[in-house]
Amino acid sequence: MKKLLLLIFFGISQTFFAQADCATALAVCGNSNITYSPFGIGAVNENLGGCLSTGEHNSIWYKVTIATSGTLTFDLVPNDPDADYDWAIYGPNVSCGSLGSPIRCNAATVVGVGPSTGLNMTSTITNAIGGSSTPYCRYLDVVAGQTYYLYIDNWVDVFNPTLAPFSLTWGGTATLASPFTDPNTQPFPFNPPGVPAANPADPREVIICVNPAVFDFSTLSAGILNGNPNFNVSYHTSQNDALTGNNPITVPTTVNTTSIYYYSIGYTDPTNPNSPLNKCKQIGTFKFRDGKITTKNATLTQCNNNNAGTSVYDLTTADVIADPTVIKKYYNTLSDLNAGINEITNPTAFTSAEATIYVKVISPFGCTAIAQILLKFHPVVVVNDATLRSCSIQTSPSTASFNLTGASVTMQNGAVKKYYPSATDAANQTNEITTPAAYIAPSGGVYVRVSNAQGCYNIAKITLVVIDPVYSSVLKDKIICVEDKTTLDAGPGFNGYEWSTGATTQAITNVGVGTYWVKLKTGDCIVLQNVKVYPSEQPVVSSIEISSTTVTVFVLGGTPAYKYSMDNINWQDSNVFSNVKRGDATIFVKDSYDCDPIEISIVVPNLINVITPNGDGYNDVIDYSALANKKNLVMNIFDRYGTMIFQVDKSTGYKWDGTIKGGVKVTTGNYWYSVGWNENDKMNTPIKYSGWIVVKNRD
Repeated sequence: MKKLLLLIFFGISQTFFAQADCATALAVCGNSNITYSPFGIGAVNENLGGCLSTGEHNSIWYKVTIATSGTLTFDLVPNDPDADYDWAIYGPNVSCGSLGSPIRCNAATVVGVGPSTGLNMTSTITNAIGGSSTPYCRYLDVVAGQTYYLYIDNWVDVFNPTLAPFSLTWGGTATLASPFTDPNTQPFPFNPPGVPAANPADPREVIICVNPAVFDFSTLSAGILNGNPNFNVSYHTSQNDALTGNNPITVPTTVNTTSIYYYSIGYTDPTNPNSPLNKCKQIGTFKFRDGKITTKNATLTQCNNNNAGTSVYDLTTADVIADPTVIKKYYNTLSDLNAGINEITNPTAFTSAEATIYVKVISPFGCTAIAQILLKFHPVVVVNDATLRSCSIQTSPSTASFNLTGASVTMQNGAVKKYYPSATDAANQTNEITTPAAYIAPSGGVYVRVSNAQGCYNIAKITLVVIDPVYSSVLKDKIICVEDKTTLDAGPGFNGYEWSTGATTQAITNVGVGTYWVKLKTGDCIVLQNVKVYPSEQPVVSSIEISSTTVTVFVLGGTPAYKYSMDNINWQDSNVFSNVKRGDATIFVKDSYDCDPIEISIVVPNLINVITPNGDGYNDVIDYSALANKKNLVMNIFDRYGTMIFQVDKSTGYKWDGTIKGGVKVTTGNYWYSVGWNENDKMNTPIKYSGWIVVKNRD
């Protein structure tokens, strides 16, 4: 706002005010940018010294007061690259009568290096004489409370005639003193008078109701100062007067809308009348604008509230004037308006039949005008009920997604439709359905509030019907052999088929084990039906018992009845094989699915039935060490009463010589034995082999 409000001595030429002398130097107020176009010199051609030996040309003097310590730099940039600017800095804390030599001085030429000059953080020089190619000097280390004088000169001669404004930007870590940037002196922002002009570059405008008018400028002061103490405002007809404080406007004065007026904000340090900050001024401009307001009559048309004969009007929406800052007061009669009585106190919700209302319009500056508001009714909105049918959602078959916007409930062009779950909601505009194009609901009804461009409405009902899903009753899961193929048939009666295999036929063939789906179309509805082809459970041989040459197979799992074979060609229902040859054999088993059979390899031991343990080397022992590669191989010997008398295992070398514990020979007679092991297959099939043996001991 301050940028709009205030000009801090920018662009003020010496024609108006002689700031071109040290004694009348402008006070630099804060680190704000400076723009200026110096022309000529002041009353005194100062003794400059340092690099500036030719005197002043087109100069300006500034007085700089340091607020916080730090480094100080600046960039001085002419707006014409041919302009040659020289400058010097004096101080700290010197007087105009005895400035001494400048502590920084630069008269570098623009040729080859460009017109920009100033102080920066990289240069090491403090003095650059005329013709030098070093346009920047070393920065200053400054201390709070110090003051410096900055002299700036637009140097010209017959060979360098360019005059141009400059802009100056401060840098470094130090800050410059200003009552306008110190919150201790200016706790609140200043407010510019009036309102912005249509062109932001033009002065702000103070509104008057007649032109010309007699205006009291002092009425603007409180608003501008905004409660800031130790500041004052004066008003002037020229910029020069605003800067010097001369010729202030102190009484109500006739003003017009063409002249530019100036206000000047000044500061007075209550503790130091000689403070350099007292010279700081901020000035601004403003004009007067004819604020006479013109109103027009308006008409408000509203709905007839279901033919009740009245409607609710928002009188404030009547277009009687475009200015949003005015105050409007409403009355039922012109006489009430003129008398200022019986004002309508609820203009935003005024219930009335068709009528004429009177409005008094008051601008922010007190200008007034009168307008009429004609209250009228709109025609009613015509609607009709409708029905929507939609396919059920597969994951929630009792519901469907309905496009409510597709229901034809009115033929009225431009109607606005909003959807609600109940008639009460539609009337009260509560619980609006926010996704009408994809409304998930069961069969039932919703209500649509149909409004025309004027906001009148009527309510229609939309009946919702969920179309039940239609699935194939013949398509069922199947069980097949893992190596087999089958056919999946969805059955007839559908309008279309789309299988997960890409087929579009009623049935798909040559289907193996897996999970499949088919999209079945009935009318416009499509359902997805899953179907699985399971592999049949293979049977498992739980154990095998071998008794002499008889083999009995025991099976679990799969689906009975089982089939058994020892050659995978000839099959039998019985699990018992007789007269099996001694040695290696293979058992084949399959279940009722007739899949590839499982195979179990067995050994039918070729053991002798008589031993004569007399040491002659013939039939002295039972020897089944040939089966030693079998897992868990063990043999138990029983007497005729079923009592186990000996166990043969790895420790005996898988042999029995007809003795019992301690080496005692058994008596001649018949004995029974049982041999058990696990086959070396993935199922570790247990095998049990049993038989009898005659032991003939002759001792």
